[in-house]
Amino acid sequence: MTDLTSQTVLVTGGAGFIGCALSQRLAGRAGRWVAVDNLHPQVHAGQGRPADLFPAAELIVGDVTDPDTWDSLLADVKPDVVIHLAAETGTAQSLAEASRHAKVNVVGTTEMLDAFSRFGLEPDHILLSSSRAVYGEGEWQRADGERFLPGMRTHAQFEAGQWDFPDATPVPSGALSTVPAPTSVYGATKLAQEGILSAWAGARNTRLTVLRLQNVYGPGQSLINSYTGIVSLFSQWAEEGKSIPVYEDGRITRDFVYIDDVASAFVAALDSPDPGSPKTFDVGSGIATTISQIAASIASYHGAPEPHVTGAYRDGDVRFAACTIDRTVQELGWQPEWDVDRGVAGLQEWIASQTDRVS
Repeated sequence: MTDLTSQTVLVTGGAGFIGCALSQRLAGRAGRWVAVDNLHPQVHAGQGRPADLFPAAELIVGDVTDPDTWDSLLADVKPDVVIHLAAETGTAQSLAEASRHAKVNVVGTTEMLDAFSRFGLEPDHILLSSSRAVYGEGEWQRADGERFLPGMRTHAQFEAGQWDFPDATPVPSGALSTVPAPTSVYGATKLAQEGILSAWAGARNTRLTVLRLQNVYGPGQSLINSYTGIVSLFSQWAEEGKSIPVYEDGRITRDFVYIDDVASAFVAALDSPDPGSPKTFDVGSGIATTISQIAASIASYHGAPEPHVTGAYRDGDVRFAACTIDRTVQELGWQPEWDVDRGVAGLQEWIASQTDRVS
């Protein structure tokens, strides 16, 4: 276990979903835990300090794309560890707001690194929250065993209801085996983050760990952000007694990973010995789940009507996104503990307790 008692930990986006969960596990261990966050209204309805942010965590309200934010922050904070979570995360939204996603995800990262250089700072360890979106559709395999990168499904394919790639099946992604090929602006910006941080850390005495997260869900996720958190959205519809609408033919597939397992993966990455840098790990449940399956689990919990397949689609959406976690389990000594049914139940209980939620 890494001794954080004499260290300063800086968490960008530290008042968000993952940041708050991490603070509950780690802020009490750190000599100083500093969260910088712009409290964006798309995520933070009241734009105040989140109740789930650990009391000992310091909150600095600021924008990672603003050099003045960094100059003011680093005049006082000298981070030993940086957990870089700050990002715009709406996959579909990124198609219409590409500049916003690029500014926060790419320029926000470069502004952070430039500020470190201005202040002569070289953190010991940077941990990046990356995304399964860097893989795009990942690899698919033909009947003869040939693997290929199919690229993005076209609008014409969607219109024709051709949801899968002909005569092929999807292959779970892995950091050492799958070539990143993002099919969304969001995914492209996350891959850019990885490359920028790898180049900077490689030229410094800084260790870099990249965690490519699958679809994270669970207590603490925004209930007002319609661009992320499909599990939370489904949950609210089912709670209201509505039938959950399921896109395409219901067999869009994702790896849904519970927030507690994601937080424990960050802890494991922080505590692991340095075997060389950079290191990239996939973080998921290791189980591929269709949208119909998780919708049915949520509906069953609430006794809501069965989900219904709509045939609707989102341009730019990927058909299959799941990963292999064997290497992550082996090298980090980490193991996911929450299956979908248990995770769904945990989320429903938390949503029911949110009496002041904004719909």
